[in-house]
Amino acid sequence: MRKELIISIDNIEEFKTKLLIYSNKTDTFVLFDSHDFCQKNTSDYTYYEYDFIVGIGSEKEIILTKNNSFQALSDFNKKNNDWLFGFLTYDLKNELEDLESKNPDKLQFPDMHFFSPEIVILSKQGKTSVLYFSNQYSESKIKTIISSIANIPLPVYNKEKLSVQLKQKFTKTDYIKTVNKLKHHIQVGDIYEINFCQEFYSNSSIDPVQTYIRLKNISPTPFSCFYKSHNKYLLSASPERFLKKESNNVISQPIKGTIKRGTSENEDLFLREKLLKDPKERAENVMIVDLVRNDLSRTAKKGSVKVKELYGIYSFSQVHQMISTVVSEIESNTDIIDVIKNAFPMGSMTGAPKIRAMKLIDEYEKSKRGIYSGAVGYISPDKNFDFNVVIRSILYNAAKNYVSFTVGGAITSLANAENEYEECMIKAKAMFEVLK
Repeated sequence: MRKELIISIDNIEEFKTKLLIYSNKTDTFVLFDSHDFCQKNTSDYTYYEYDFIVGIGSEKEIILTKNNSFQALSDFNKKNNDWLFGFLTYDLKNELEDLESKNPDKLQFPDMHFFSPEIVILSKQGKTSVLYFSNQYSESKIKTIISSIANIPLPVYNKEKLSVQLKQKFTKTDYIKTVNKLKHHIQVGDIYEINFCQEFYSNSSIDPVQTYIRLKNISPTPFSCFYKSHNKYLLSASPERFLKKESNNVISQPIKGTIKRGTSENEDLFLREKLLKDPKERAENVMIVDLVRNDLSRTAKKGSVKVKELYGIYSFSQVHQMISTVVSEIESNTDIIDVIKNAFPMGSMTGAPKIRAMKLIDEYEKSKRGIYSGAVGYISPDKNFDFNVVIRSILYNAAKNYVSFTVGGAITSLANAENEYEECMIKAKAMFEVLK
């Protein structure tokens, strides 16, 4: 059992920065940051619970690169009955369906990684507490650790941009040709919609903490995350929730529909309205909503799957997004890992029909997705969970000096290849600003 110590923090933003610096002392670390979206108690922002959550060190962990990963995670979760933090890569699809991933993988994240932290820090509604094992730490030792974190001097980072020379797997011409090939698959009835992505990469060394701080300052999002597992890093500014469980309720909030922010208030309002009324974006969104409804129905009580919000327009620092909310109710004895498994990978990152779309993704994309378009999040001891969709994220393998980010979008019969490329560039804007 963990004990709880409530702590007082004078400056939350500074403390979170110091926690990131402290991550250099441990092999395993995670910070989930809602960037105060949970404080916006309006109809626009719902289902946000914690201001931030931190996991420091690994008491126990499970790293999987083989079959039966979901069953192994279920067993691990039941055995530990504790806070778990971790990620699931997109390529776990190969365990769920007759699929494979033949594209090159330079990042080499494991298929799945979950750990039970030595120390958990939770911040909710202005209250911050530390959860620790009393058989490993005394209260005075925890206070010493928190004090040492609070006393870390804030770094003075060079404000010049990083000198990362990015390359891309697709030229613009190749990207447009490929989109038109995918549209042909739609026209002949193979699929209705497909999420098609392209990777930007560099053989470079970066400071993960500094890079993440720049990214979250440029693009603060409700599912922001800094995740360190030994020499592999996920630096995420994700705006999208995959799945959340509260009691017996399950919430999914797929994003489909993107437009840039305006340079003036009037232009911004015009662009919001344009996104809301765009027939192509609405068609994308409703197709994925139908797919999510089907995924949730596999574990839901009969008749409990409902669309709580359709075509909601949410504003972030870089873009406006069209987000819908689908909810369901499960039986109290349902294995929560089955809920995740039956909705994975998320429909917003695959297409419809899901299996055929995933086969074409592997055929036409040039990189193994790995953790990109997978999910990262937490499971609590009371068997609630919250996972994001790994998008708008910088990935880094420090052992190989390999930096990467991937962006994509939904291709439908109404898609214009040139416009789809420009949408990718809008989504990549924050990463370009950080790295280029």
